[in-house]
Amino acid sequence: MKFALRSTPGITASAVLFFSGLLLVFLSFVSGDGVSAAGSNSGSINQNDTLQTASTVSVMRIEGTIGPTSLNYLERSLNIARDRDDEILIIEIDTPGGLLDSTQDMVKLLLGSDRPTAVYVSPDGATAGSAGAFITLAGHVAAMSPASSIGAASPVTMGGGEIDTVSQKKIFSFAESFIESIAEKRGRNIEWAISAVRDGAAATSTEALELGVIDFISQNLDELLEQLDGMEIEGRVLNTTNAEVNRIEPNLAEIFFSFILRPEVLLILTLVAVYGILGEVSAPGSIIPGVAGAIALILLLFGVAAMPINTAGFLLIGLAIILFIAEAFTPTYGLLIAGGGVSFFLGALMLFQDLPEDMQVSLLWLIPATILTILFFVWVSYYGIKAQFTGHRTGTESMVGKEVEVSDEITTESGRVFFSGEYWNARSTGPVPIPEGSTVRIVKFEGLKVHVEPADSDSKNN
Repeated sequence: MKFALRSTPGITASAVLFFSGLLLVFLSFVSGDGVSAAGSNSGSINQNDTLQTASTVSVMRIEGTIGPTSLNYLERSLNIARDRDDEILIIEIDTPGGLLDSTQDMVKLLLGSDRPTAVYVSPDGATAGSAGAFITLAGHVAAMSPASSIGAASPVTMGGGEIDTVSQKKIFSFAESFIESIAEKRGRNIEWAISAVRDGAAATSTEALELGVIDFISQNLDELLEQLDGMEIEGRVLNTTNAEVNRIEPNLAEIFFSFILRPEVLLILTLVAVYGILGEVSAPGSIIPGVAGAIALILLLFGVAAMPINTAGFLLIGLAIILFIAEAFTPTYGLLIAGGGVSFFLGALMLFQDLPEDMQVSLLWLIPATILTILFFVWVSYYGIKAQFTGHRTGTESMVGKEVEVSDEITTESGRVFFSGEYWNARSTGPVPIPEGSTVRIVKFEGLKVHVEPADSDSKNN
């Protein structure tokens, strides 16, 4: 059985997806710098005032879903604030929620910090939902901008389904006790904190201040610094009114890995790994698909280790690949391709179902990815099947049926023809003699002798 592909769509597909991903990472980094430059003006103090004080304040900003890179960003910012001997680290936050494991680790950092911290839900319209509520309550100081909200901290698992398993009940029980311990540690409203988990309670900034959930409502960073001035935290009296504000921006690694850990990017990496590795196996020496596939596979393994990926989803995607490849070797007229397409779609759908809803793969990504994968393997299968039923393309067998020129008169016993830059002893299977300069057709090879017939013979042998 032969399966030879001289050209494979894996080269094009893997390279395009891989370099497109790199371009998106670069654009994300450039966009982050733009935000950084604009944000660095927030909370700035008149230059004459900064010359009158040696106090400094660090500000970091967490936006979007809470994940492993958010944890790394917070830990790095705390270390920088400690090294600078800042008055306080202010954490601006606007998040719908995130991973419970990462949230738990971030809360541990905040509760164990000997450097004063303030969590500020901003700007207007921002929210500290789910994981954000835990983090806000864990700061030494909690503040919110007007028209912002906090709460709805119920853990969501298994795609947002109802709690119908023991493990899910355990998760809720843990979340309730966890947020209760945070509120107790920081002297905040324990009953509201528990209801935010148990009942999904939420509150506006005004309600949160009245309930004792937060300490301040601040119009902007300047006002928050004035409100913090003179407070005693961790044995330190804060001097923040005229403090120099230093913004700590995400570094390149945090931006890159935050991008990599997006579910849709992990899905693209899965496709690149499959296309690239299969492309290299199909056409050894292509290099580009193999390199792209290997890099994508390593990044994918990193993402799988950092994110709670559903194992059943991965197994279904693996089954889909097996079915796709099997179609090329045991043609079933599209049956295995169809089965593989269904398996791939369900696997990709299940792959991130344990993540919060905003981190799950959208159908706008999933459907095109499934169609692209099916088309890719249909193409591969087409060339594989075609290769199985195509005659020899190399060696002397590939010359059978070709027309060549007689160099020496051919009889039943002797004669020569010239082709492929070589002279071959020839013997006629038809009328003889065949004069020099005539055109004959190759019938077969026998050792070092070629059997030919006149090119105009009716007994054409293909």
